[in-house]
Amino acid sequence: MLKTVMRSAVTWVVQGAIAMMGATRVGRFAYARMVEAVTQRTQQVDHRGVHLCFATPNGQNQFRADTFSDKEPETLEWIDTIPEGAILWDIGANVGIYSCYAAKSRGCRVFAFEPSVFNLECLARNAFLNGLTDRLTIVPLALSDTLQVATLNMTSTEWGGALSTFGQSYGHDGKPLATSFTFATVGLSMDQAATALKLPMPQFIKMDVDGIEHLILSGGASVLRHAESVLIEINDNFQEQADASARVLTEAGFELIDKRRWETTSDSPSQATFNQVWRRRKGERHAVERTAE
Repeated sequence: MLKTVMRSAVTWVVQGAIAMMGATRVGRFAYARMVEAVTQRTQQVDHRGVHLCFATPNGQNQFRADTFSDKEPETLEWIDTIPEGAILWDIGANVGIYSCYAAKSRGCRVFAFEPSVFNLECLARNAFLNGLTDRLTIVPLALSDTLQVATLNMTSTEWGGALSTFGQSYGHDGKPLATSFTFATVGLSMDQAATALKLPMPQFIKMDVDGIEHLILSGGASVLRHAESVLIEINDNFQEQADASARVLTEAGFELIDKRRWETTSDSPSQATFNQVWRRRKGERHAVERTAE
């Protein structure tokens, strides 16, 4: 309770100071320089001998940098198994910390899908800060099950914010989303991204889109046929998402080999949320390729 009161008091003081600064030319100049300084803040991160640099313009991004090695160790371990130079699609890349790690540690050619206009700035900064412009391609579009114009419903406008949904009114748990900001944008399926945008088929897919994973999978039959492994975030309490995702992946020739719950952190979406690792069943690739022929 005391912490909440203190945060509210600090917020009130800061908002008052900003309003006062905006009332004068000198104040506006000072405020502009402060904003510029904030956007240039960075944090160095070292993980298993890989040196990274991330933009940290706010608390959310600072938290992502500070907890890089601890927040989702299973994601980092999965990336560490990717062969050198493989093609990775990072669907729901947010600000790209895992995209950067895959590109830098494994030399992956990464296609980072992220529709949030607020996250795209930090994603681009992170790619640039780590010298990955030639290996990390930003795809500023939403993915779904079909080509459509729809609304991206967002719970936050923070840099690095999460828990947004494209074209649906529910969130990561299947419950109504507490939307605070929306805008209309274009979305398409995985298969359409590969054909219309002429993107190379991924050998590895990382997917974290907070609720519509099953819809995206249903629009990616051809893409899934080429993949070796999929890391996907699933909420077990959202039965429709969990069952449909498992069905599509199983029918595509994958088997579930690992499933780990998020650690309890300040931005954990749910204790029922797991990162699942799916791998192509042995001998399945040849059978699928013969069927495609």
